[in-house]
Amino acid sequence: DSATVISTSTRNFPNRLGKGANVYLGSAELSSVAAVLGRLPTPEEYLKYYVELGKDQASIYKYLNFDQVESYQEAADEVKIDDRVKQAAKAAMAK
Repeated sequence: DSATVISTSTRNFPNRLGKGANVYLGSAELSSVAAVLGRLPTPEEYLKYYVELGKDQASIYKYLNFDQVESYQEAADEVKIDDRVKQAAKAAMAK
């Protein structure tokens, strides 16, 4: 209760993360820096870590591009979706 937290969620509402919690929405980068420091960073501290994260950008962010991860594509290709489920999803999306 009454904690200060950072969340990578896309929305916030009262008491979502505890009664009286002060919730700050932030990027994964900001959240990771806050986790390392144990508090919200100053702009200077954030930029220092951001530069370090940027050095490994190609490997850090690759996991978000699922279409470029061969093992994910192979697993996805094996998923079979029943035609009734596909039709229901299409109908729901059309509303």
